[in-house]
Amino acid sequence: MTIDATLAQFRQRAGARAPKVAVLLGSGWQAFSDKVEEPLAIPYTALPAFPEVGVTGHAGTLLIGRVAGHEVAVLCGRKHAYEGGRVDAMADAIRSLAAFGVTTLVQTNAAGSLDAAMPVGSLMLIGDHLNMPQASPLIDQRGDARFVDLGNAYDRDLRAAAMAAARAGGSELHEGVYAWVMGPQFETPAEVRMLQMLGARAVGMSTVPETILARHAGVRVLAISLITNMGCGIDAAETLSHAHTLVGAAALADHAARTLAAIVAAI
Repeated sequence: MTIDATLAQFRQRAGARAPKVAVLLGSGWQAFSDKVEEPLAIPYTALPAFPEVGVTGHAGTLLIGRVAGHEVAVLCGRKHAYEGGRVDAMADAIRSLAAFGVTTLVQTNAAGSLDAAMPVGSLMLIGDHLNMPQASPLIDQRGDARFVDLGNAYDRDLRAAAMAAARAGGSELHEGVYAWVMGPQFETPAEVRMLQMLGARAVGMSTVPETILARHAGVRVLAISLITNMGCGIDAAETLSHAHTLVGAAALADHAARTLAAIVAAI
């Protein structure tokens, strides 16, 4: 019911606009919204399928407009699983976008680096993930469609296009495994060492539930992490906090937004 009501709002407000690409902006990525031309802004509160967001840096607004001549839907913020414990907090929003015709979801987040060779300021293309809580947003689904194949969760063709677009624009994109942890507390040094042993290059508190939901809905996924800090214990002089994350992200926002715009245009 909420999805039908949200689709009615999309069609009433967006008119003939029909974006095939949606971009979900995480912490530190809000500057990308300035790249959207002729934006139609719809607050999440006007869309029954969209959640209330409660984290600083997440505006809670949907923009429908153009980037480099392409129609896009831009989600300015997400609700995290740690905000109330709902792993499926973004389920109806993502399903509404899929029903509206979106076929590709580009996700962004702020993350901590687990690799000294990938310092603060880096951008990492997510090639795979570790679901550390082993929590699924599909837990209440019925039928065989719930058994989603995640072998190509982060689409290979989209990753190749993103790499090429970043390279053409003179930006370096690292690539690696992203570890999702529930949060909201940051990891301990021992947990960081464990994640390193498991092969993760970055760690954060989002993205994986939305990826699972998108793949369940038949939507392709591309995801990029903005490295705003080193994992706990790697830089002894660093004290982690959300404010620290936002300060680090603000210094990198323009570069991240330009790179993301080039990638969105390419795909």
